[in-house]
Amino acid sequence: MDQPLDLVAVENFGTALLIGALIGIEREKRKNEDQDISGSGLRTFILVAEVGAVAGWLSRILFMPWLLVAALLAVAACVLSAYVLGARVQPHALGLTTEIAAITVCLLGAMVTFGHRDLAIGLAVITAAVLAYKHPLHSFLDKLGWDDVFAGLRLMIATFVILPLLPDRPIDPWQALNPYSLWLLVLLISSLSLVGYVATRWLGAGRGTMLTGLTGGLVSSTAVTLSFARQSRADRRSGAPMALICGILIAWCIMFGRVIAMVLVVNRALVAELLIPFIAMGCVAGGMAWMFYRRGAASQRGIPSTGDLPLKNPFSLTEASKFAAFFALVLLVMKIVQLYYPGEGVYIVAALAGLTDVDAITLSMAGYARAGDADVAVHAIVIASLSNTLTKCVMTAALGAPALRFPILIATAGIFLAGLGTIMMF
Repeated sequence: MDQPLDLVAVENFGTALLIGALIGIEREKRKNEDQDISGSGLRTFILVAEVGAVAGWLSRILFMPWLLVAALLAVAACVLSAYVLGARVQPHALGLTTEIAAITVCLLGAMVTFGHRDLAIGLAVITAAVLAYKHPLHSFLDKLGWDDVFAGLRLMIATFVILPLLPDRPIDPWQALNPYSLWLLVLLISSLSLVGYVATRWLGAGRGTMLTGLTGGLVSSTAVTLSFARQSRADRRSGAPMALICGILIAWCIMFGRVIAMVLVVNRALVAELLIPFIAMGCVAGGMAWMFYRRGAASQRGIPSTGDLPLKNPFSLTEASKFAAFFALVLLVMKIVQLYYPGEGVYIVAALAGLTDVDAITLSMAGYARAGDADVAVHAIVIASLSNTLTKCVMTAALGAPALRFPILIATAGIFLAGLGTIMMF
């Protein structure tokens, strides 16, 4: 007697065939571009996926797992034999990418019939992306230096070795310093900086001041400001000052966005109150950047190249430890001020801390707002950001060309009015 049609099985087999087609299309296109006569294409990958799906289905319903193992070994033997024969015709074609992809497709087809369809689809998409983005990935690796590899390793050591060893409880008499939370926030800052650094290395900082300010602002808006201020004294082209001002202000704008991102991670409830002042300050910085961009474009077509921004890889365990020490000091001072000098004392600490670094006071106030006054936290973060902006303004005026001073002072005044005005109104 015929069994009723199993629609779930039909759907699973269809999914497996589509997975084979997805990866097969990419391999077919790659084979045609590389003129590789030995590479497998669309039909081969569909059939390999079908073999895996049928073997997985039979193994499950017949309780014979060796069927899947035998099918996988048969597919591996076939693709490796094809590789050996192809290598004799094309000795230079020594890559095993297509062969490994075929074995992967066979296993993904089996996963679908074993009930892991969603996971198999996700892995298939990732596999197709890895295969398709061959040249961008190789280009990225060419730009990657050993310092970048070591930075990634240090990040993993700090995350998966050091972090689990730290106690997750306050260790000081004032109950302000939790080593685990402290180091977790250090990793957050370092990871954000590392992402910005990788973006700068990948895209290239020499593609114009706007791109440099955008990507460099993720690493350090202070570094961008310092670099452009110094460069302004050497670059005598007519449109250079306006272009450099544009890059500086874009980096400042990114800094305001980075503060919002940090607070979003630490204390999401505080973001709604921070949005108004920081959107206002960011809009002023962005608007001024656009205005100076237009002025520079009017005096000289295009944005002049600014060269490579001298940014070092931002992740260092030594620097992370220094940040942790500074952040712990800010936390401790904030706790003491909260206990003995509530109210305006917090703002003094925020202003002083913001002169050197806005991240530490931002994170400490975001944590403070969970149990304390949210308005005080918002005002303190805004004050720290304004204090940091003032430091960069003074740096530009002192180290930059005279043409930068008045525009930067105007932009700083606008940012101050926006920040202070919004926290006074709301």
